[in-house]
Amino acid sequence: MDPTNRGPEEYGQDGDGHSPRPRPPRDPLTADYTQHTPGPARTVRIVAGEHLLTVNPVDGSEIELCPPTEVPERPVKRTAEQRAEAERTARPPAPAGSTGSALPLLGRQDEREHLVRLLARGRSVRLTGPAGSGRTSLLDLVAEDCEDLAPDGVIRLAGFRRTSAELLHDLFHAVHDADRLRPEREELLTLVREIGAVVVVDDLGFGGTDLDELLDATPECAFLLGATPDTPAPSADSAVDEVALSGLDRAGGVEVIERAVGRVLTEEESNWAGDLWFESEGLPLRFVQAGALLRQRDQLRAGVDAVDAFGVFEDARPLTGSVDVAAGAGEAEEIPLPSLGEAAAPAPLLAARLSASARATLRFAVALDGEVPHQAHLPALVGDTHADAALGELTACGLVSPVGTGYRLAAGVQTQLEAAGYGEEVAARAQTAAQHYAWWAAHPSVTPERVCAEAEALLAALTVVGPTTSPPAEGEEATAVQLARAAAPAFAAGLHWSAWDSALHEGAEAARLAGESADRAYFHHEMGVLALCAGDLDRARSELEASLALRGTLTDKRGTVAGRRALALVADASGDVPGLAAATAGEEVPEARHEESASPPRGIQALPPAYAPEAETLVHRPVRSSPPPAHHSRGGLKGLAKRNLVAAGAGALLVAVLGTVVTLGATSNGDADDPSDRVGVNPSASSDLGDGDLDSDTPGGDTGTGDTGTATSRPTDPGPDGTTGTSDDPTPTGSSVPTPGASSSHTSGSGGTSTTTPRPSSSSTTSRPPSHTPSTPPTPTVDPTTPTTQPTDTTGPSPSDTTSTTASAPVSPSTADSASSVSSPASSSDPVI
Repeated sequence: MDPTNRGPEEYGQDGDGHSPRPRPPRDPLTADYTQHTPGPARTVRIVAGEHLLTVNPVDGSEIELCPPTEVPERPVKRTAEQRAEAERTARPPAPAGSTGSALPLLGRQDEREHLVRLLARGRSVRLTGPAGSGRTSLLDLVAEDCEDLAPDGVIRLAGFRRTSAELLHDLFHAVHDADRLRPEREELLTLVREIGAVVVVDDLGFGGTDLDELLDATPECAFLLGATPDTPAPSADSAVDEVALSGLDRAGGVEVIERAVGRVLTEEESNWAGDLWFESEGLPLRFVQAGALLRQRDQLRAGVDAVDAFGVFEDARPLTGSVDVAAGAGEAEEIPLPSLGEAAAPAPLLAARLSASARATLRFAVALDGEVPHQAHLPALVGDTHADAALGELTACGLVSPVGTGYRLAAGVQTQLEAAGYGEEVAARAQTAAQHYAWWAAHPSVTPERVCAEAEALLAALTVVGPTTSPPAEGEEATAVQLARAAAPAFAAGLHWSAWDSALHEGAEAARLAGESADRAYFHHEMGVLALCAGDLDRARSELEASLALRGTLTDKRGTVAGRRALALVADASGDVPGLAAATAGEEVPEARHEESASPPRGIQALPPAYAPEAETLVHRPVRSSPPPAHHSRGGLKGLAKRNLVAAGAGALLVAVLGTVVTLGATSNGDADDPSDRVGVNPSASSDLGDGDLDSDTPGGDTGTGDTGTATSRPTDPGPDGTTGTSDDPTPTGSSVPTPGASSSHTSGSGGTSTTTPRPSSSSTTSRPPSHTPSTPPTPTVDPTTPTTQPTDTTGPSPSDTTSTTASAPVSPSTADSASSVSSPASSSDPVI
């Protein structure tokens, strides 16, 4: 009969119960591990601190600063019903098949009441007991007693291979409804500080300062911590009470065996149980396994008639080589009790009497470092459609125990099974598990939460298969790389970031061994993104640069864009400007420049006054001031653009000046007295501060310094007589070159004496405002009838000159005579320009 089905039509017999037939197999989950038809990539958006992370399993995750529209609201706490539902999904699933009745916890009532009293006073307690002491069962009972002690109820967390920071995130998500939010450290501490709950953490793996950090971050929580004696103890000043869990007494051990067997033990069996109690130091797990041994012995003693018709026990080996299982019931009664050694290490003997599916499950568990795959995966791994019932067999025998969200081999079972030969062909079974998990994790119907629940088995398979990776054949893909590519995005989307980090490291190493550059680039990019989210900027920069280098050789444009964006965020977070170091390498940092007029070179100043040779035209460049301090100089893109602009302006100015010189030379008539043939060293045009216009200076007296000024233009109006260059030519008021007859010049007579020609004054005004300031005194009017020789001011420019001194070109004697004939000021009829 089928032990899991009781109806006559359901367990394989007809209505009369006379024609047994095998139970039809279930439909296989999948024919093989071939890849399904690729669909759209599953992208998940996560808010991680100040960043918005888009998990992309194809080109690599994209990270950016979270836009204001994407910033989530403050997370709200779950209701009591939502917390219960979340806790139910996080607990290990109930085993399928026959698991037997749950055994009550015996001999722990005093510890149970003591723990509840401590937690009711808000104290944190650490329950210490060896593996197999019943610590997990006691924690479950105490948690049920404390449901109403705190506002947020009781929160159960798994401490197996978890750090204090990860437990804080687990506590936050257990209380708050924030599936796609991973707050940064400061925000996380603020949120968990408001949680008031009784937190039960089993299989705690740390102590000392890490435990103090966990307790200090949650002042409103009372912790009930389960740990083994070899776990680091809390610090001396931490307010954590210690409760040690001892073994059961002899009577308690015998009672556990009797409840497991379902009957009262005989005297021989009681003595055997007493010897076992002395050897096992009263650990409840040993008595549960001993009860399973006696239960299997009773089944063998029942004879062949009690054997299941569907072969549940027919493939099991006999208890000893001399015992014939097919013998009659009378001979089967002579089956001896297990020896004390077999009772102390009962795993091989218990496994030998289980079904083939249960034994295959144990082999996979040994290959996966003690992790038992989820019962939904057992049919595909074992190859039996009914293999999901194997977990119930293993649980009833005490060979596996619940840990976190799944099951692991019980304490000491893996070592016992490896000694019995269950550790053979570990690589082959790990390879099979990796192929299955790679296919399963990449399936579109599998959610990230389901992948995270199977994280330990996935990582165990990846750890075994990864180091043995070799370059695959053409058209194939390495199993370890395929598994890491499928599992890593799911771990990231499910916020199981410690598993994400482990999968990325294993995948990167496997991709290196397989020679897959594209996969290596993906894993390095993901490690850089993870480091950026964690705030490790140096590691993020190195990983992203390695990824960009690999993708550059592969011409992966989309991946390169994602990598450069992430690298830009790293540079922004570290205060660097990406690309400027290379752009400005080997170049001088531009200096601050002040546009000022400069004095002429010393060599030009040493030339004879007024008769300097027709040398080249000097172009005065702005004076470069002393370089400013280093911290005031600005480089980068703006500096480069400014330098280019200044260079272009200087080039345009040089072209304009050269064009002017060429024009002047082309229009010259070769006259020695032509003012345009003599270019002085000092410019005569100046910008007056009063009106902002560019005007020439009024000619002044000879200063004796040899400064002859600069002739910048020629008269163009011939005057009344129609001849250019005569005394009747008009003088422009804004021109920088006066006519020979209207300006005072230093001339040399035949006798070598210096004469001063009086300067006529103009009574007419122009429409242009004067270039001198209002405070400058006017030029005195000279009476032409009085031949008075005025001394030349040798101390500086004339009163009407506001910026520089301007002198006209040398005048010939005939020109001087013409100039002396002008004895009256210019009349109002003279043209004024």
